[in-house]
Amino acid sequence: MKSAIRIACSRSHLQQVRDFVRTYLSHRQLPEVAVNQVVLAIDEVVANFIIHANGEDENQFLDLKLDFKEQELNVEIADHGNTIYLPGPHQNPNLRDYIQQGRKGGMGMTLVNRLMDKVEFFTRGNHTVCHLSKHLA
Repeated sequence: MKSAIRIACSRSHLQQVRDFVRTYLSHRQLPEVAVNQVVLAIDEVVANFIIHANGEDENQFLDLKLDFKEQELNVEIADHGNTIYLPGPHQNPNLRDYIQQGRKGGMGMTLVNRLMDKVEFFTRGNHTVCHLSKHLA
C-alpha cells in the first residue's frame, strides 16, 4: 500500500510528517519501537532537507512517499528545491571527540543510518532524492 504527502519547506510541517508516518504504520501491527525508529529517521531526513537544502524556504516543497510490501518499508523523500543536497559518504563520528568539543548537532544522519537498513541519496533530474528502507516484521 502506497501513500504520499507534500509539504512546504518549513519546520512547522515536521509534526505533520511525523503524524503522517505514524498513522500510515499504525495499521500494520508493528512493534511500537519499530514505528518510533522509522518516524525518527524520516523526521531527521526531512528536517535536513528543510533546513540545509532549502533554507526553510516555504516556497519550496518536499514529497514524501511510503510503500510497505512484504514486510519491507520503502520511503522516498524528494526535494524540489533549486539546490542539489547530497551528503557525503556516512562515517561514524568519534563520540568522545564530540563530547570533548562540546559539539551540538551533526549526529542525525548517524542515527538515521543506525535505525534504517538502507539510506541512499541520489539525484533525479535536478532534484535530490533520499531513499530509506527497513525490514519490519
